[in-house]
Amino acid sequence: MKIDETDIRILQELKKNARLSMRELGKKINLSPPSVSERVKRLEDQGVIEGYTISINRKKLGFEIDCLMEVSIKNGEYHRFQKYIESHPRGVFCYRITGESCYMVKLSVVSLKEIEDFINEVCTFAKTVSHIVISEVKPKPDIEWKLPILQSGE
Repeated sequence: MKIDETDIRILQELKKNARLSMRELGKKINLSPPSVSERVKRLEDQGVIEGYTISINRKKLGFEIDCLMEVSIKNGEYHRFQKYIESHPRGVFCYRITGESCYMVKLSVVSLKEIEDFINEVCTFAKTVSHIVISEVKPKPDIEWKLPILQSGE
């Protein structure tokens, strides 16, 4: 897979605004719309661009509390937990991690009771440690990327 600086500029612009037309994107990176379209299609075909999405402000929808939860599985009940979290309506993400815990889960909830309910529902097959988020620092989307694929010369 060959990724060059122009591809990186395309990715950076799409990360800022995935709704850009090929014409607008071309103007930003000084390429013709057909050239931009061809490059975007190649990035999609190679799986570099996996999709286009929106960012939802959960707080404006009433989910005022974010909770990061460390989850340690009891008695090898990994499959049971995975099935549970896949269908949990308040789960934002769930990562399998290294260290003392098995998973890191983010819940967005309306009340602390929802966190308590989550803990009560998993306590037979998992141990939890909860961290209530008090604020968030978002990295700037336009910070220059130092991609390993560019540094390795592939």
